[in-house]
Amino acid sequence: MGLLVWSGVEAVPPLVSGLFVSAAVDQGFLAGRPGVGVAWLGGFGAAMGVRAYAARAGFPYLAGVVEPLRDALVERVVRGALARPAADPAAVARLTEQVESARQLTATLLRTLRGVGVTLVAALVGLALLAPVVLPLVLVPLLAAGLLFVRLLRPMAAGRQAVVLAEERLAAEAGRALRGLRDVQATGSGEAVARALTGAAWESAAASRALGRASALRALVVALGGRLPVLAVLAAAPWLLARNALTAGELLGVATYLLQQLDPAVRTLAGTVGGWLLNLAVVLDRLAAAATTTVTTADTGGAPPGVPLGEVRLTGLRYAHAPGATPVLDGVDAAFRPGEHVAVVGPSGVGKSTLAGLLAGLATPTAGAVLVGGGTRGVVLLPQEAYVFPGSVWENLTWLAPGASEPEVVEAVGRLGADGVVARLGGLAGPLRDPGELSAGERQLLALVRTYLAASPVVVLDEATCHLEPAAEERVERAFAERPGTLVVVAHRISSALRADRVLLLDGGRGVLARHGDLQVLSPFYRELVGHWLGSTTAPGAAGGAGLAS
Repeated sequence: MGLLVWSGVEAVPPLVSGLFVSAAVDQGFLAGRPGVGVAWLGGFGAAMGVRAYAARAGFPYLAGVVEPLRDALVERVVRGALARPAADPAAVARLTEQVESARQLTATLLRTLRGVGVTLVAALVGLALLAPVVLPLVLVPLLAAGLLFVRLLRPMAAGRQAVVLAEERLAAEAGRALRGLRDVQATGSGEAVARALTGAAWESAAASRALGRASALRALVVALGGRLPVLAVLAAAPWLLARNALTAGELLGVATYLLQQLDPAVRTLAGTVGGWLLNLAVVLDRLAAAATTTVTTADTGGAPPGVPLGEVRLTGLRYAHAPGATPVLDGVDAAFRPGEHVAVVGPSGVGKSTLAGLLAGLATPTAGAVLVGGGTRGVVLLPQEAYVFPGSVWENLTWLAPGASEPEVVEAVGRLGADGVVARLGGLAGPLRDPGELSAGERQLLALVRTYLAASPVVVLDEATCHLEPAAEERVERAFAERPGTLVVVAHRISSALRADRVLLLDGGRGVLARHGDLQVLSPFYRELVGHWLGSTTAPGAAGGAGLAS
């Protein structure tokens, strides 16, 4: 209601502008009464000041509409992204760019359309009151340009949607390449990935050029709609003045309506509808599609039928970072039993971290399947870079287990050896203001306790202990092995393989799953890995934990 009231106040100056100018000329300056003319112009100036105040007063009411819309969009996009097991780089663009674009576009549209609509209606009403004889000269070209403009909206909307989709495809290709950069380098598939990125970039550029051509045609139509009424009135002015259909003041008043009110309003309205409104429609369509897309049980991470809780099955698993690229994983078959402790080993770039992402549902297999008893939502993945956020120590530790009791948290802290860092931070209630003040190992310990407390049947540690000393790493892995559930460790040190029930060796896109002793018999390559580790641990100055780069 407040917005409508202030919009009505804003309508007064454009409504009276031509009337005041006409009166100033006819009743003031041409009648030899300059004081009267100045008074009419002064009244027009005062009305413009009132309009400026009304425009400012309406901003809080606009914010009351825009900010709740932004909050609702963020919630819907986040829920839509979390409903998918596979990581979607385009979801990040939707959240960070498209939601903010929707907010800004909505605010701009409400502010602009309200002002322009008020101005346009007020100018036409003022023309009808001042000089109804010129209305046909104004309305005919204005309506013709409006019809042409409406005909252009559909191809312009399609062009804008093509630009948004092309940008999303480019973001998706770039995200896949960056996530698997080490694997891309190791497999020599850089050229194929580069071709995919180049193709996506060219598609985005072509879509932008097509949209530019449509926008140029729109600008031509708008120019005709805004200028033709002025030209028509100027052409008819001698005839109208000669027949006393218009006075000189009324002609100047008409010119005021056309040049100061109608023409700028038409241009702004066309730019708003043809630009911002179409952008908003396309963005909202993409956000709605992201939030309401129907997915199957497998897509949502639902528990596959016939797979026991905590069991993991890899069937013909194949994954490539881009179409045509050499697969990082190519036909991996394995099954992890419920409650089993499995170590994943292999040379750098072989796809160990990629496999971890596939197990957690953060990537979609190119072929084959990953079946997890309990669904991918029952998998907790802890990567190498531990996430710790500003807040209390308690909030960081119980993020994945908000219902955990204090004795449970204290026990987990002690079992994983994190009591020292917790005590240094002031205990469970201590503040953690700047995570950057913690060492990489301290951050990993806090994140490990958080993961340990999570009620998940499958835990994947992707080099999550790489910043810990070997003794601390052993303590952590043994604690997780005793925890109910299945443990998958992407090994940073070969000692992790010695502690595991079985070892999954990745090499050349394939995988071999067996006990440590059996693998030494079955795989010469595994014997080389073990020999390299033993040699490095006995070398002078060895720190006691040679690594397997991921």
